[in-house]
Amino acid sequence: MLKKKLKNYNIILASGSPRRQQFFNDLDLDFTVDVRKIDEVYPKHLKGSQITDYLADLKSKAFNNLKEKDILVTSDTIVWLNDKALEKASNKQEAFNMLKTLSGKTHEVITSVSLKSTKFQKIFNDTTKVTFKELSEEEINYYINNFKPFDKAGAYGIQEWIGFIGINKIEGSYFNVVGLPVHKLYKELMNL
Repeated sequence: MLKKKLKNYNIILASGSPRRQQFFNDLDLDFTVDVRKIDEVYPKHLKGSQITDYLADLKSKAFNNLKEKDILVTSDTIVWLNDKALEKASNKQEAFNMLKTLSGKTHEVITSVSLKSTKFQKIFNDTTKVTFKELSEEEINYYINNFKPFDKAGAYGIQEWIGFIGINKIEGSYFNVVGLPVHKLYKELMNL
């Protein structure tokens, strides 16, 4: 359905995430991938979805040469707990600390998406609540050593081993936790 609706457009996904690219494939979209390096720095006063909205917009600003039929899709995901953003871990110790912090608690996963063309920009977001059981240090170390979750917000992928054994409850979109609120993206693209 989307492919037919968007057949006259050039969809550009500005994400190196294999999971986001798979979602676009699974939606049966024709798209190209174009990732541009930006400094993902945001003003420290921003909270929750303000951060992801800001970063999705910031990523879109790297594309100032869009053509008339281009639709650019950028996005950003954070894990939000105790009024603090948990982004990507840069090493094993950071990943361990993040997972230890998430253990036994409920956190929010927030993803924002920007759709941008030469004529418009629409930014939307989605929030999912995720509850972890108490994770043992052995479980955390096993996950980090075997799955190396350094490209994921909060240092975990719900679709991986840690999600299978560690998540007790989820409220909201599973796919949003994986990295893209696909149901909202579909709706917004259908409304173009």
